[in-house]
Amino acid sequence: MPASLDIWKDFSYQGAGTDGFRPTLDVYLVTEAPPDTAGRPGVLILPGSGYVECSPREAEAVARRFNAAGYHAWVLWYSCTPRRHPLPLLDCARALTLIRAHAAEWRLDPRRLALMGFSAGGHAALSQTLFYAQDFAQTAGVDPSARANALMLCYPVITSGEFAHRGSFQNLLGDAPDAGLLDLLSLERHIDASCPPVFIWHTAADGSVPVENSLLLATALRRARVPFELHVFPEGKHGLSLAVAETAAGDAENINPHAAQWFSLCLRWLDRESGHAAHEWYDDNRR
Repeated sequence: MPASLDIWKDFSYQGAGTDGFRPTLDVYLVTEAPPDTAGRPGVLILPGSGYVECSPREAEAVARRFNAAGYHAWVLWYSCTPRRHPLPLLDCARALTLIRAHAAEWRLDPRRLALMGFSAGGHAALSQTLFYAQDFAQTAGVDPSARANALMLCYPVITSGEFAHRGSFQNLLGDAPDAGLLDLLSLERHIDASCPPVFIWHTAADGSVPVENSLLLATALRRARVPFELHVFPEGKHGLSLAVAETAAGDAENINPHAAQWFSLCLRWLDRESGHAAHEWYDDNRR
């Protein structure tokens, strides 16, 4: 079993309630020594499920896959409904702060810390990346400069506009969300050149989070001249995770050999990005 850390153990958790929920971070470290003194790369994973919960199908199996590829991995079980914005972003920022604080102990190369989000987890990951310096991040235990060096977004919730997954925004903001918050959290409207490189994948047949979410994001990244790679697979339902039997949870529709290529494509993208020694992917001074 992985170690599980209460990320707010020594600080005030703003979402504390009578149900006893606490955001936790599961730690999956590669036990072998890293190949060089810089340490291993790592990935923080945010599962999805519409801000209702964090899906186990997008958690441990994904982390273990990254371990097998030589990456440390962490899974964040972040705040979901009835807890509201900005708690998921704060949890993400706190997790990144915690991971970076343990970089030497965990033999992590802090220049190669990536953030992966599935569905609503993708929305949380990109939100935290874009708004890391906002006032709501100024809280004890959170380094307001804490960001990942690269993003991987899997069938992400992006827009609050025409192609929105309404349930995600209702769970995040409540039944009558403020128009200004809806605009703020329609993320395609707020991409700028400070965004790190992004890997995106989606299926054209996604009936829950329309593929237009990823297309709108790709267009915004292109306009801002942010490096990105986008893969759209023609078939496949929402929430495929690894798209293999291991993450199918007994549902044959969650197995899609063609879409399952996304993970190897993602690893190649990460390897290529990390090979750009002079690339801004490594430049902590951007933040």
